[in-house]
Amino acid sequence: MSTRSDAETRPVVREYRTDFPRDEDPISEGGIWLNGLKDAIDWTDVVVKNGVAYGAYARNSTAEFRAEQGNLESEQAAPVGDWDDPTAALTGEWGPDQYLSGTAYIRNPSEDYFQEIQLRARWTLRPHYCTGYEFIFRVLDGPASYVEIVRWGGAIGTWESLGRVEGPEVGITDGDLLEARAIGTTLTATINGRDVLTVENDVLAEGAPGFGFNFGVGHSNVDHGFTSFEAVTF
Repeated sequence: MSTRSDAETRPVVREYRTDFPRDEDPISEGGIWLNGLKDAIDWTDVVVKNGVAYGAYARNSTAEFRAEQGNLESEQAAPVGDWDDPTAALTGEWGPDQYLSGTAYIRNPSEDYFQEIQLRARWTLRPHYCTGYEFIFRVLDGPASYVEIVRWGGAIGTWESLGRVEGPEVGITDGDLLEARAIGTTLTATINGRDVLTVENDVLAEGAPGFGFNFGVGHSNVDHGFTSFEAVTF
């Protein structure tokens, strides 16, 4: 499935691959997955249906507000929302250097929402606590596309953007291979084997692989997800 564009030769600590063979709400695959609502309470679960993993309908009531959506007073205003992103993270111990990939499932992309497919590295998920590196790919192929790398801080709504690129050169379509690498302090997002964003951050050194989606997308939550996922850690 993967291209593993930085071709690691070190011994693998642990790896996992799935193409989501069973319908599950929430995702479990024999108990190997933790979920945002079931296990961490403040976030939302991930659902699997017909071979697609996608975010459950976000339950909170506050819509997302961003300057580029035209629903904030100024571009300088901070985004506003509930931040109960659908979240899934693998259980157990994993190597600190992590390679993640997923195959994008996209139907009916729309600029009416900030539909995002997210890979997660060095993730810790427990009641009222969720932290890790999030690699965000907006589900669009055009000028409003973006890729962003974010660090979550633990409590709901605490996060920091580490870097972002925008425009048609980072657009994604159905079937694209999305990848993320966390190697030492270097974090890289990749589309179809092409690195599109690299940042440096030394705050988080351990945690589990995972993936997730954005909150506040209404019933379009079923229109975007992953049809495969891979995690390899060193």
